[in-house]
Amino acid sequence: MVSGTQTVFKYRTKKGPLHKLPALLKLILLLSFSVFCVPLPSHWLSAGIVIFFITALICGFSLREQLTDIKPAAFYALVMYALSVFSSLFSLRFSPDAIHSAILLPRPEFLRIALRLAVIVQISALLFRTTTSIEIRDSLNFTETAIRRFLSYMPFFGKRILSKPVFSRTISLFLCFIPQIFETWANIDLAWKARRGKQGILKIKNMVLILISLSFEKAAQKAKALEARSK
Repeated sequence: MVSGTQTVFKYRTKKGPLHKLPALLKLILLLSFSVFCVPLPSHWLSAGIVIFFITALICGFSLREQLTDIKPAAFYALVMYALSVFSSLFSLRFSPDAIHSAILLPRPEFLRIALRLAVIVQISALLFRTTTSIEIRDSLNFTETAIRRFLSYMPFFGKRILSKPVFSRTISLFLCFIPQIFETWANIDLAWKARRGKQGILKIKNMVLILISLSFEKAAQKAKALEARSK
């Protein structure tokens, strides 16, 4: 990857206050915040976006890094806005008065979905930009091993519980694969621009196909590496 390129959820090597917290504690706190924020009304979600923005600044994230992370949510918000406008116009039968109100006042349910996603993206950025894939994997392995050890002492489970963690490996692979997908997409986009490829639907189609191919290839390589470690 080209040096200095900003990608979504890229780990930040420059240490900040959140880097110092144990990975397991960050997982618990940020997951709790996610669950807590999802059912909140729109005005509280908007306040949460501001709070997490300030938190990211305190942790040393630049405005450019935060804008990079929010890109997926911004794209989804545009889709939600378009659906909101079309839904309002359709329900009001495309009357002249409806056009103005539909454009200026998005439907509350669509707005709430977009705000939810923005908060989740901000929380995810705080995790992935301050925690390495190894730290996430080790913390999940530690948690599952502790749970399995506790259950093995219970009379009902006993020796049925395997001591080797299984679920944490799958979860950690899934979590750590998210930043890699965005990084791969950024690399493909850079290569497309370097070759002066045309913008439009054809670009997105070709990039998605390449992304799927490269993602499967990386997943296969990761699976082989894990299989070799387990032997």
